[in-house]
Amino acid sequence: MDVLSVASGDRQMWVRGPTVQQGPAAPAVAETSTLWSGSAAPSGQAGHQIHQIAWVNAHGGAGATTLARELGGADMGRRWPDPARDEPGRMLLVARTHAAGMRAASQALDTLRQEDHPAGVRVVALVLVADAPGRLPIALGRRVRVLRSAVQVHRLPWIPAWRLGKPAVNPPRELRRLMELVAEGTR
Repeated sequence: MDVLSVASGDRQMWVRGPTVQQGPAAPAVAETSTLWSGSAAPSGQAGHQIHQIAWVNAHGGAGATTLARELGGADMGRRWPDPARDEPGRMLLVARTHAAGMRAASQALDTLRQEDHPAGVRVVALVLVADAPGRLPIALGRRVRVLRSAVQVHRLPWIPAWRLGKPAVNPPRELRRLMELVAEGTR
């Protein structure tokens, strides 16, 4: 973990890990609508109103930032969108296909079921992003079926180009289907 020095007026404070610099273009984000305490919105989230869909990570590293960059939409990090603040009410929940990722997705869906989110938020689908190349182990496939009983699920295969921070040159059919779902919200 990096250690950074952040200037605060005429003082310096030392911070471990990544920092989000808030400036006039990126107002502070209220923590009241987070999935769980301690979650923070990613930087550069001003102007959500131009987006028709929100991407929400069920856990750290799920892939919402990459999906928002590749397909469009607002990257909400790990907090619920708030339509009262001109953020999209339609959201796609994103999780990895490892056991911890699907457990986090299940917990986030349960939070939605209990209506512990801002008014006007509606989950469109759960997007499960492959955590590794190859087939999903049988036990994890069973978890996907359980999640499908609660919400529409879109599974994305391992996309090597994304690992390098590059766009998918020949997007797999699953990604093209997800592109269509995101495009539906903009019509």
